[in-house]
Amino acid sequence: MRPASKSLFAAFAMLATAPGAATAADVKGAAPTDPALIEKIRKSNAECYVCHTEAGLKNPPRADMNLAELAKFLHDPKQFDGSNHTGMECKVCHGQGYVAFPHAPEAKKSISECGECHATKALRVETQFKDSVHAKNLADRFTCQTCHDPHVYKVAAKVGDPRKIVAQDNAMCVDCHNSDLRYGAISAALPTKKVRPDLYATHDWLPNPRLHWSAVRCIECHTPMSPVKSLATSHEILAKDKAEKACVTCHSQDSVLATRLYRFAATNVGSDLGFANASVLGSAYVVGATRHPLIDRAVIGLFGLTVLGLLGHGAVRIVMAFFRRRRAS
Repeated sequence: MRPASKSLFAAFAMLATAPGAATAADVKGAAPTDPALIEKIRKSNAECYVCHTEAGLKNPPRADMNLAELAKFLHDPKQFDGSNHTGMECKVCHGQGYVAFPHAPEAKKSISECGECHATKALRVETQFKDSVHAKNLADRFTCQTCHDPHVYKVAAKVGDPRKIVAQDNAMCVDCHNSDLRYGAISAALPTKKVRPDLYATHDWLPNPRLHWSAVRCIECHTPMSPVKSLATSHEILAKDKAEKACVTCHSQDSVLATRLYRFAATNVGSDLGFANASVLGSAYVVGATRHPLIDRAVIGLFGLTVLGLLGHGAVRIVMAFFRRRRAS
């Protein structure tokens, strides 16, 4: 979603000089491999987990803590260690204002913005996002974190399994679009408060919406293909009148699913027994996309024989009826 607004020059400068920057995973997402550095990061993050976990909430290290407020900022270390930011110190993003407790009153202002590390990608995302329906309606309410929780989110290439990718990515959409509370909070900035549209009513043209939502991502239809190879999908979220509604876009031998959702799925060696889009077939059966030429010919042949059988049967009945009439006369 909308990346940081700071200039690229400032982002690069801050990245180069930020305290603890050397302890972070590189901007490509590779976690550190040096054992001493890994242990240093583990100990540093453990200081934060003493409070900001379920265990910390149940057994707070201090008696003067506001537990109701703390409950809003709990994280799962296992989820973080499986996210894109594994191998990073909490303090790399959360700054010096969070080192001591109680945290500094203005600590939130010291949180690093995504563009400080992801400057190149942020520029590309910004270009796409400015044409998004979200940017046009809610530009001031959307940041990267609106959709991508930095403590949890994992890029599709790291998730691998298409079903898990669908579950993760669709949750980002459904968390708002199927929640009156969150949708209302986001749309509160509009001049006229917008009522949340019913997801099923707006997708009533789609056969079995629930099945589609469990098998493909919302963004397969609501985003165009990204011209930038490093961005698997575009950040230009399309409004419903521009969204893809042609079934053959997915349900065909040239299915876009092969280059979008299933681009990271492992394919079998060789010709995959002749099936089209074998990477898709490994996880799901998509009518029209996972085809085999021999099966197509066999089905056409059986259909032809069935038609011929019916025509032959009808012809025999006509001939026999003709002969019966002649005998009767």
